[in-house]
Amino acid sequence: MTAATAVRERTRRAPHDRGRPVLSRFRLPWRLVGYAAVAGLGLLYLLPFVLQLVTGFKTDPDAAAHPLSLLPTTPTTAAYQRLFGLSRAVDGVPFLRWLGNSALIAVLVTAGRVLFDSMAGYALARLRFRGRSVLFGFVLAVMAVPGVALLIPKFLVLNTFGLFDTYTGMILPLMVDAAGIFIMKQFFESVPREVEEAARVDGAGVFRIFWSVVLPMARPALITLTILSFQGSWNEFTHFLVSTQSGQYETLTTGLARFVSGGLGGGTQYPLKLAAALLSTLPVAALFFCFQRYFVSGANAGAVKE
Repeated sequence: MTAATAVRERTRRAPHDRGRPVLSRFRLPWRLVGYAAVAGLGLLYLLPFVLQLVTGFKTDPDAAAHPLSLLPTTPTTAAYQRLFGLSRAVDGVPFLRWLGNSALIAVLVTAGRVLFDSMAGYALARLRFRGRSVLFGFVLAVMAVPGVALLIPKFLVLNTFGLFDTYTGMILPLMVDAAGIFIMKQFFESVPREVEEAARVDGAGVFRIFWSVVLPMARPALITLTILSFQGSWNEFTHFLVSTQSGQYETLTTGLARFVSGGLGGGTQYPLKLAAALLSTLPVAALFFCFQRYFVSGANAGAVKE
């Protein structure tokens, strides 16, 4: 390289070399501003949950006089004692019965959805039968129908078959979910067919291939389906509203709705109501945070096909 060429090369690079520190000096403050904005929005989002937690340890007069205070004037656990039946006060809030009904229904519905949605998804993804495309079109159509439009048909069907105001009527219609079938079908279509062909050569049947070969590979999708099913059944309200009428079968959602509307005593009772609402959200939040990594990977499963 000649001296003239070297000079031209240094001249060409000089503006870029001079510009990098300047860009870095401007980029760092804007990055800090972005981090501060994200942190501020996060704190603003968490504020209602913090108020919910703090109010549960307040007295009724304190909660009514200082609803936005982040520190209770006289901290007390009276609200939680009343919810769990540890208080002498007769408040008529059967929280433990609501909790037991919600837990029973959520566990059974989740187990049913994981099993039946997986089987239906595998059948739509791998089995060849007449009308498969039409059947999958019906599944997609069910996902597009608003749940409110099915309330009266649900009530009529349950009442006709004698399932109204029973655990069977609360659980059975929720054990299959169109969205779960769609999730599992998309995942099974991403599984290489060579794996199933190898198992078929070894003499495995359709159900054996599904149960012993393909289903263990669908762990991320199964965890995603488990979280969504548990969350959906735990927070279900409209179906229980049309399938039950007696207090014996009330869940957390229907019981809290009646409690908040004033059906279980007068007064504001903010600490009691918010403590019950907080306890009802903890199981779903704990389940999500424990399996968050699998949930994200399962949600992306099936996006890339071979």
